[in-house]
Amino acid sequence: MAEIAFPALRTYLARPRYGDGPAFINAMQNSKGLHHPWVAAPCDMAAWRRYIQRLERDNEEGFLVRRVGDRSICGVVNLNVITYEALCSAYLSYYAVEAHAGRGYMKEGLQQLIEMAFQRLGLHRLEANIQPDNLRSIRLVESLGFECEGYSPRYLMVNGKWRDHERWALLSDDT
Repeated sequence: MAEIAFPALRTYLARPRYGDGPAFINAMQNSKGLHHPWVAAPCDMAAWRRYIQRLERDNEEGFLVRRVGDRSICGVVNLNVITYEALCSAYLSYYAVEAHAGRGYMKEGLQQLIEMAFQRLGLHRLEANIQPDNLRSIRLVESLGFECEGYSPRYLMVNGKWRDHERWALLSDDT
């Protein structure tokens, strides 16, 4: 299934294709001010190729959040390190396109991804790790029902620096 649409939403999820690279890279280059220091999105063809190759793994899912009317890219949502068996979970990562930020598109895209993770993939837990000062991202996951579970010092390297993160989680039986 290449695209997933939910009725009455302004967005849909589309699996990225290699040919999406130029539009994606342009959107990410124009969004560096929004992303820094929170995330290092792919901003050149080599990074785009690595992202596409990563999504070929069995334990990775990634989608472009696209606007229904004009198919413009509003952001990216990913399920990383999908694990089954006893853990049955994944890490959530996401980032918006600055030109479309603050309009609810990422919330819609994440709602669709959460639905897919819990219903179609049968996962039990999603975890989002967010830098404590990234208040927009924290407000977003809070609005989706995530709860803060703890603090992880120097958890992820972002833009060449080890950064502290808060662990936010959503369980399938909480939705």
